[in-house]
Amino acid sequence: MTSSRDVGFSPRRLFRIFAFSEAVTWTLLLGGLAIRAVFGAPPILLTIVGGIHGAVFLGYGVVAALVGVNNRWGIGRTVLGIALAVVPYATIPFEIRAEKAGQLAGAWRRTAISDPRDAHWFDGLYRWFLNRPVLFALVLLAAIVAIFATLIIIGPPGGWPTDEG
Repeated sequence: MTSSRDVGFSPRRLFRIFAFSEAVTWTLLLGGLAIRAVFGAPPILLTIVGGIHGAVFLGYGVVAALVGVNNRWGIGRTVLGIALAVVPYATIPFEIRAEKAGQLAGAWRRTAISDPRDAHWFDGLYRWFLNRPVLFALVLLAAIVAIFATLIIIGPPGGWPTDEG
């Protein structure tokens, strides 16, 4: 049974939104690279588009992890779902396959059931946060912002210092 709090924000809907958004931002990023190469667009274009893509990329990773935990995908499938964000457009076929396999079905696991896996401390903590959606969203947003800020401070991989000099 779906509660009124799940309407519009089911695991399925949230995952589908982020999988699609991740693919859209890949299009923006690749398009921005093409525009820069062909027309010499200003670097700020890629800074803005790259920042948007980075934020959506991190959001997709968080959502894939949440849905993976919620729908009990297992560690391998969850890590695969997250990792596919690195490959342009790979989130779309993953989402389609997960949908066809019924791996996006169901509501958020807000209450414990008789399943022995629900007795794990992590599941209890997960349910506690699910029942406090505003707090959960703020914690997740803070985590995404912290990761995003750290990545900006570190800089792009081509700019990292090496031992070679």
